[in-house]
Amino acid sequence: MFTGIVEEVGEVVALERHSAGARLTIRAQAALEDAVAGSSIAVNGVCLTAVELSSNSFSSDLAPETLARTNLGDLAPGSLVNLERPLALGDRLSGHMVQGHVDGTAEFVSLDALGDGNWWLKVRVPGGLERYMIHKGSVALDGVSLTIAELDGREMGVAIIPHTRENTCMREYRAGSRINVEVDMVAKYIEKLLPGR
Repeated sequence: MFTGIVEEVGEVVALERHSAGARLTIRAQAALEDAVAGSSIAVNGVCLTAVELSSNSFSSDLAPETLARTNLGDLAPGSLVNLERPLALGDRLSGHMVQGHVDGTAEFVSLDALGDGNWWLKVRVPGGLERYMIHKGSVALDGVSLTIAELDGREMGVAIIPHTRENTCMREYRAGSRINVEVDMVAKYIEKLLPGR
């Protein structure tokens, strides 16, 4: 379980593709502080298992499902990624409950300056996910806990404060960027428990 509060921005060292899946290696510091082989680390909001550790990097295996459902397969050496260690019991929950189980990738629409270092991020979410989103509800984009400020069909707008843009991989978003989306899990449970409503 994560909170959507990014601890550091890591840098991709390598993405080695295999016949089924891949191995991703990331340079990091804060995410490694108490990590051991088998530790979970969220990478762009995807819960991965660190299978190899060094003093300044970790490697994780990516299943074919992970490559198909997330943007991790788009990464290349030098790409920046959001990193977060899992929530420890007793920690403050500064964001919202994020599982690290990405529902799909959104399409980057725009990132417009609002002044004073603030930004307006607009994305188009995959069909079917918009039903789990509400105005002022929570969403995780590339693992960042954000508040939905605008909904128009499948297009969603969120306000980005200077700290968030400067301390996440959002500063690299460009036309064609795919952004991992995890909707609020509470909405999915409610839908499951209330069939036909």
